[in-house]
Amino acid sequence: MNNDTIVFIGLDTHKSFIQVAVLQGHRGAKPDHLGRIKSNKSALIKLAQQLQSKYPKATLHFIYEAGPCGYWTYRLLTSLGHCCYVIAPSLIPKKTGDRVKTDKRDAAKLAKLFKAEELTPIYVPEAEDEAIRDLSRARETAMKDLKDAKFQLKGFLLRNNIQATVNDNWSKKHLRWLTDLILPHHSQQIVLQEMIITISERIQRLQRLDNELLHQVKNWRYYPVVKAVQAMRGVRLLVALGTIAELGDLRRFDHPRKLMAYLGLVPTESSSGGKTRRGSLTKCGNSRARRLLIEGAHTYRHKANISVELQHRQEGLPKEIVDIAWHAQQRLCRRYQRLLQKGKHRNIVVAAIAREMIAYIWAIAREVVVSEVDPKARIARLPA
Repeated sequence: MNNDTIVFIGLDTHKSFIQVAVLQGHRGAKPDHLGRIKSNKSALIKLAQQLQSKYPKATLHFIYEAGPCGYWTYRLLTSLGHCCYVIAPSLIPKKTGDRVKTDKRDAAKLAKLFKAEELTPIYVPEAEDEAIRDLSRARETAMKDLKDAKFQLKGFLLRNNIQATVNDNWSKKHLRWLTDLILPHHSQQIVLQEMIITISERIQRLQRLDNELLHQVKNWRYYPVVKAVQAMRGVRLLVALGTIAELGDLRRFDHPRKLMAYLGLVPTESSSGGKTRRGSLTKCGNSRARRLLIEGAHTYRHKANISVELQHRQEGLPKEIVDIAWHAQQRLCRRYQRLLQKGKHRNIVVAAIAREMIAYIWAIAREVVVSEVDPKARIARLPA
C-alpha cells in the first residue's frame, strides 16, 4: 500500500483522557492536534469512526506508548479492524537537550517517529494469555511474601536467643512448636502470634493459587506448549508456565538468536576497528523469564540422565519433542562441564547454558500447533 494512503494517529494515553494527534502520510505533512478525548470505549470508537469518515480511502495506524493503563486500547482498535501498535517508552529516541515535554508533543512525536520507521512495536499478549500471566505472577508474589514472613520470624527468634528443637523447619510439628512457645513479655508474645498467623494465612494463599493455576493452565491455548517444554531437564510446570506466559508466542522469532537477544542473555559488545570487546550480559527484555531459565540451567551440572520424574513428564509427547529434549540434555551437560574445566566462573557457565536452553525451547515450541485468536473477538475489558 502506498505511503500516502496511510494516516498515523498518535495517542498519548492517560487514566482519564487521551491526547490525539493526526499525521497524514504524504511528504511534508505536519501533525494536526485533535485535542483530548475521554479514556473510555465509546470515545475511542467515535474517534475511529470520525477519522475513517474524514479519510475514507486511508488506512488508520494508531500508535501509543505502553504504560499502566494496559492493552485494552490495542484490543479495542484491532477488534474494529484498524492497525494499532504499542511502543515501549524505553525504545523511543529522545534528542539531547529536549527539555519540553507536553501531551501534545508526545502524541505528535509518536506519529512522526512511527512514520519515519524509528519505532519498533512490542508484542502484545492476548487477553487470555495476559490473565494466565497475571495468575503466574500472583503465585510468585505469594511465594515471595511467604518467604519474607518466615525470614522475619526467624530473625525475631534469633534476637531473643530461641533455638528450634525441631529439625524439619516449617513442618506441622515445627508450627506446633512455635505455637507452644511462651515468651517472657506479653508484647513479644503478641508479636509471635501475629507472625504465626501471617505465615499460616500466606501458606493457605499459596495453596489456593497453586490449585487455581493447575486448573486454569489446562484450559489455556498454550497448554500443549507448556506440556511439551517440560520434556526438557530443569523445566518443570512452574518454570515452563512462567516462561511461556511471559514470552507468549515463540514462533514470532524466526531465529533463536533473536530470542536470546530479546531475553538479554547475550553479552554486550563494543567493537571498533580491529578490536573486539565483549562484556557482561545485556540483561534487557523480560527479567522474570530470564531468571526462570537461569534457575533451570543449574540442573545441567549433573550427568545426562532420564529420571523417573522426567519420564512421567515425557509420557504422551511426540518422539520429535523427546528427541530434541534428549539432544539438549546431552549437549548442555557436556558444555557445562567443559566450560568449568576451562576455568570459567560458575555464573558465566549457567548463563551460557540458559542461553542455549531457550534455543531448544524455541525448537520444541515450533513443533506444537497452537490455536489462533480472531482479532475481532478480542475483549477490551473496559466498560463502555
